[in-house]
Amino acid sequence: MSERREVVKGDALEKGDPVVEPVVVVRYSTAARINHWLTAGGFVLLALSGFALFHPSLYWLTGLFGGGQWTRTVHPWFGVFLFLGFTGLFLRFWRVNLWSPADGSWLKNIHTFLAGDEDKMPEVGRFNFAQKAVFWWMGILILIMIGTGVVIWEQYFGAYTTLDQKRIAVLVHSIGAIVMVCILIVHIYGAFWARGTMTAMVKGKVSGGWAFKHHRMWLRQLARSDKTNHVRTPTGTPAE
Repeated sequence: MSERREVVKGDALEKGDPVVEPVVVVRYSTAARINHWLTAGGFVLLALSGFALFHPSLYWLTGLFGGGQWTRTVHPWFGVFLFLGFTGLFLRFWRVNLWSPADGSWLKNIHTFLAGDEDKMPEVGRFNFAQKAVFWWMGILILIMIGTGVVIWEQYFGAYTTLDQKRIAVLVHSIGAIVMVCILIVHIYGAFWARGTMTAMVKGKVSGGWAFKHHRMWLRQLARSDKTNHVRTPTGTPAE
């Protein structure tokens, strides 16, 4: 079975320092990085305002948003912002997050990955199985959260749902929020654990060595693609 191409718009190879790093890989465009950080910011605001309303011991967090009433007002709008932000990320990256044969091989060797022997792992494309799992689970949970959020958004939708429906929605919403925060913690840990990942999301570029170590199949696909047959000279910040 042939490997699926996992390259998106904006991916490219550039000439780097001939001594330190001959090849630099453009991993994320400016637009993708802005989309990511706005979505991340929306998630943080949503989580903080949600925790403030979750339990009396956390009510002090409402001070960040001007008090309890303001927190109740802005929390659902933060949810809408997160939904729109993730929709942008989904449209950019859903194709390269689809299952591929390489994911099966990676999953079978996950014990090697957890042991820190990534060099012994099978080659993967633009994202590995764990990254794809985070992407799809976050997408599913955001849909659940926006759906249950609408049910309990009294200001606009209170008249369209029953009390029992609201109670169920609150329970599902709370459980979903906890799971999302746990996934976010794993996501952040992974970003710092794989040194260079945060740099990629801040600057948009990674070294050729980083790409070869973590996403070798993707690097090979870039090297073979028509647009990178001749490594380009950087002309500015990558953009879509």
